[in-house]
Amino acid sequence: MSVDVQERRKFTAALLGDEAAPPPSDPSPQVVRGVALHVTAHMLTVATPKGEERFLFERTTAFWRGRDVGPQEIRVGDDVLVRCGGGGRWVVDRLWAQLGRITGTIVSADGDTVVVDPGHGRPPATAVIPYRSSGRMSVRHPVLEPGYLFDAVGVREGGTVQTTVPATTQPPHPVSRAPRRPPVRRVPRALSGIVSWYDPAYGRAAHTDPRAHAPGAAYPALDPGSDCGPDCDRSDPCLPLPLLSLGATVGVRNDDTGVAGVFPVLNCASAASRFCDRCRDGTGDASGRLAELTLPAFVALGGRPEAGCFAATMEAG
Repeated sequence: MSVDVQERRKFTAALLGDEAAPPPSDPSPQVVRGVALHVTAHMLTVATPKGEERFLFERTTAFWRGRDVGPQEIRVGDDVLVRCGGGGRWVVDRLWAQLGRITGTIVSADGDTVVVDPGHGRPPATAVIPYRSSGRMSVRHPVLEPGYLFDAVGVREGGTVQTTVPATTQPPHPVSRAPRRPPVRRVPRALSGIVSWYDPAYGRAAHTDPRAHAPGAAYPALDPGSDCGPDCDRSDPCLPLPLLSLGATVGVRNDDTGVAGVFPVLNCASAASRFCDRCRDGTGDASGRLAELTLPAFVALGGRPEAGCFAATMEAG
């Protein structure tokens, strides 16, 4: 979290009280991100901000690199995200390698390549849909044309994401023809919806970039007069979200696991305001995106990045 965000939270707490800006949760010691240095059938060595760290595999350890794989598919140099189990830090429960996600509005499409605008000044992102994933992707994203929404998870390769899993079902209309949403008359303190994830480090320098490790959130309803700015490209969110500023904190509980945390708002999530979807693998009826958590925060609450989201309850300070 930047000094500016820290100072904003302190100012808000001093002005409105601690309940308006509770301190963020500490990073989970069981979630580790870095670069794979050495991989065997039983052990992983990772370069992290703390230096070289070693982790053990068990027979039940699960591995994901675009699909469920074995440890032999994890490569030296991969950006790896590790969730440890058993209350400790050294035994891997699940490992993800080269995670990438592309969320936003389609700008152009040519064959198996789709260029997406992630919104709010983020650089355009390129998704490549491999042939082996094209059937699954076409079921959830049947219209790959400019103006339609796109959201998929896959493996980062170079400057693209090889998408293997659709994170949602594409709406049957372009963004410009989305139904108008009724005005919000009352914002409840606790909101039900879904929470997705994003990677503020874009899969780069996971062992040195502080953004790769920061527990935080991007929020789809930033104050348009300040933090969202005059060029803000968000739409009215699907949910009655209160306006917040950078530095505010949100309390998020994973309704599936019961694990909760408090996270600072670090970025704008204008693209999330366009989605009124439900979790693909979820069991609840919650719909609409409350926030996008950073990868470490999402996994710390028990989320599976390949699923794209989880049903959640959120309280805004």
